[in-house]
Amino acid sequence: MAAHDAAPHAQGALLAPLSGVTDLHMRRIARRLGATATVSEMVAAEDFARGTEEARLRAEGEGVLPHVVQLAGCDPRWMAEGARLAEANGADVIDVNMGCPAKAVTGGQAGSALMRDLDHAERLLAAVRGAVSVPVTVKMRLGWDDATRNAPDLARRAERLGYAAVTVHGRTRQQFYTGRADWAAIRAVREAVAIPLVANGDVASLADAQACLAASGADAVMIGRAAVGRPWLVAAIAAGLAGETLAEPDAAARAELAAEHYDGLIALYGARMGVRHARKHLAAYADHAGGLGPDERIRLLTTTDPAEAARLLRRAFEGRSAQPAARPEPRAA
Repeated sequence: MAAHDAAPHAQGALLAPLSGVTDLHMRRIARRLGATATVSEMVAAEDFARGTEEARLRAEGEGVLPHVVQLAGCDPRWMAEGARLAEANGADVIDVNMGCPAKAVTGGQAGSALMRDLDHAERLLAAVRGAVSVPVTVKMRLGWDDATRNAPDLARRAERLGYAAVTVHGRTRQQFYTGRADWAAIRAVREAVAIPLVANGDVASLADAQACLAASGADAVMIGRAAVGRPWLVAAIAAGLAGETLAEPDAAARAELAAEHYDGLIALYGARMGVRHARKHLAAYADHAGGLGPDERIRLLTTTDPAEAARLLRRAFEGRSAQPAARPEPRAA
């Protein structure tokens, strides 16, 4: 079987690419615990090809197998160059972002803006496919808006080019993250292509995953926002879909995983940048654990001392009987 014919994640539960969130250490933890696969946060292909340090760190995948790098851009040349570099740096799969709804991305005609011009999108898909020998996949939305739900057409074009799988988020770009993901609408893509299909959007439990697969006809689910602060969730859902039961880590183990994630971010980005990058994760861990009062939560999010952060994380999980606080949801790429 040729490399580009292989299905990199035909079944199971995957950790979605979340811009600014699914860093190397979150992916390592989720994969080690049993996630079927994980995807890097969105990497700007041109910045990566030009050697930008931030893009390089986003694409880092040491210790994560399979190593899936998601690239974003609108220029076929730069997308191809980014894909070649990612493969040379050890990527096992290249994922093309045609789903990000953020204005900063669509304003540059990348992400889900590509669904407004499928001929251009196809040229970009072809450039990436032709640049590498590893499997290539694409992530998209249902369409730009309700009047142009063209995901089946885009998926067919990707399949003809030899793409290994397609992921569909069950919303249009114009919906951003409002309402509920329309899992049933993804079935039109299932009927359009034979390659593996991954369904994404609002999957937060095993019951959600089972309902999503039944409604969409997809082969696998991709979990994003629900896994922030709970990187073990993807593994639990993957096990459940396989008919197995995976016990959730106990409070002490969860605290250790959170501390590992924090320490890894400090090592990856350096103390100053790592502390800033870690805050969204610390907030999510603490809020899911529910064991910190307001003052302790503020200390956790403002401390620059890794030892104090680890102590407060342990306290959060040990005192989890308190009600979790509301928190903003991160955005999937």
